[in-house]
Amino acid sequence: MALIVQKFGGTSVKDRSRIFNVARIVANTRNAGNEVVVVVSAQGDTTDDLIAKAAEITGNPSSREMDMLLATGEQISISLLAMALQEIGVSAVSLTGWQAGFVTDRAYSRARIKRLDTERVESELARNRVVVVAGFQGLNRSDDITTLGRGGSDTSAVALAAALHADRCQIFTDVEGVYTADPRKIPKATRLKEITFDEMLELASLGAQVLNNRSVELAKKYGVELEVLSSINPIPGTIVKEETKVEGMLIKGVAKDDNVAVISILGVPDVPGMSFKVFSLLAQRNINVDIILQSSGDAGKKDLIFTVPLGDAESAMAVLKEHRNRFGGGEITVNKDCAKVSVVGAGMQSHPGVASHMFEALGGQNINIHMISTSEIKISVIIDKADADRAVAAIHDAFIQ
Repeated sequence: MALIVQKFGGTSVKDRSRIFNVARIVANTRNAGNEVVVVVSAQGDTTDDLIAKAAEITGNPSSREMDMLLATGEQISISLLAMALQEIGVSAVSLTGWQAGFVTDRAYSRARIKRLDTERVESELARNRVVVVAGFQGLNRSDDITTLGRGGSDTSAVALAAALHADRCQIFTDVEGVYTADPRKIPKATRLKEITFDEMLELASLGAQVLNNRSVELAKKYGVELEVLSSINPIPGTIVKEETKVEGMLIKGVAKDDNVAVISILGVPDVPGMSFKVFSLLAQRNINVDIILQSSGDAGKKDLIFTVPLGDAESAMAVLKEHRNRFGGGEITVNKDCAKVSVVGAGMQSHPGVASHMFEALGGQNINIHMISTSEIKISVIIDKADADRAVAAIHDAFIQ
């Protein structure tokens, strides 16, 4: 008997017919002789609707109350799915995140899992039940509800799979696996049979929305083999694991992220420790910085240009302007009309010329590059947001046949 953790996203449980479709998938897995733990997200656009309801009350809701509100979405899903399973003759029980043992830190809206006590889940499995767990949520040491951020249900599922030593963690989505690009926008995109954790982590971090990057980090850390597959079309999906057998594929995917803002600080004194003064301010406010470009200016000055998540741009600008005298009092600007386009592939480590081929594809479409970042297995460029879709198509055509 195997233990399988299955996670279903919001579109998979968006209405009655989809809920019963999920119930049948779970029942088939159970009837094949497996123990099953199911993690579900809020239905369809429920989270967005709840955010809109909060906006009707206040323009500045506290993070604690937002977590209290948003956690209700998953509780609706787990109860309805448990009812559907019971309706088709499968013994099932629904558990909230805290009932399932998720203990988090105090970072409301972006909490991290500190501990997972699986005693209740294991006791329900021992009673021969399917356990349906609310993803995305937990409880901190003050007994306050916390949420794990967007895509947190993936993280919940992988954490459960790791803690329970599950044989596999299946992530069901509205696509049939991991593709070389978004198949809804790039018709030539092809489905990958397998991909490494490192490649998937880069793609997830760079805008590919099929998996949450924190879930991939957890899977890699604890050796949880993932399978990404469709809840609608029952065909084999993509296996995400430590090593793959596929050789000769230079690029595994092209990703686009338009959740990016570029901040420029001009005329920063060119002295030791100045960059620390800038970026420590952002770190204190949990604002992640991605690509950084430092250019030499005139008369002992330099310019600092870097990217932050679009949702953090205003907070970053506010704190930088408040402390601008600490780093020279120069001009500070933000550009929100940009996007990051990236190529990812472990094959890049042993194949020269990937960057030039990518830049040739962009140049052929008259697309200008503003910033460049590289690692062993990825190249990212910042371009105008209006050019992003054309860039992805051009790069995909250049690399993937």
